[in-house]
Amino acid sequence: MVDHEHTRIYVYYGFASGSLDKDAQPVRSFVADGGELLVAQSYAKNMGLYGERVGALSIVCKSADVASKVESQLKLVIRPMYSNPPIHGATIVAAVLKDSDLFNEWTIELKEMADRIISMRQQLFDALHARGTPGDWSHIIKQIGMFTFTGLNSEQVSFMTREYHIYMTSDGRISMAGLSSKTVPHLADAIHAAVTKAV
Repeated sequence: MVDHEHTRIYVYYGFASGSLDKDAQPVRSFVADGGELLVAQSYAKNMGLYGERVGALSIVCKSADVASKVESQLKLVIRPMYSNPPIHGATIVAAVLKDSDLFNEWTIELKEMADRIISMRQQLFDALHARGTPGDWSHIIKQIGMFTFTGLNSEQVSFMTREYHIYMTSDGRISMAGLSSKTVPHLADAIHAAVTKAV
């Protein structure tokens, strides 16, 4: 039986851990558990296809009858939105997935990117700890993937924008992929100031 409450599903396979197999394990567990499910996957970020917005919706049904009914409902939803889905991104993804050399090259690059994001998380955590920033910042290294919810509120975010020229969503969500070893100290200084000085 799968412990669904403690199972994580990753949208960008490979970006969470650097391993496609490891990141796909929760989906495989749900399928092995006998559940029917829908899995939305994006290749926009993990294949660098931002402008193409390419992805897939996979549906696992218990029977051919259910699959047929689900397909007919999907067609009712999809047809009014577009007659034919965009093909350029899907063609690129197919070319990479079907060619063993390209696939291997992609998985190596994916692992490098995932490791870099994990490293940025650790560096930010360490920098906040070194500054004695009030609060428990362990969520930064416990979260996975490209983005992090910092826990900062909208006032603190506004303070960082105004005083440090750091821009993020008002709910404190930042892109870890956008950080570098050179920018982590500035971000840590800004977070520290926001937590200790902002209202």
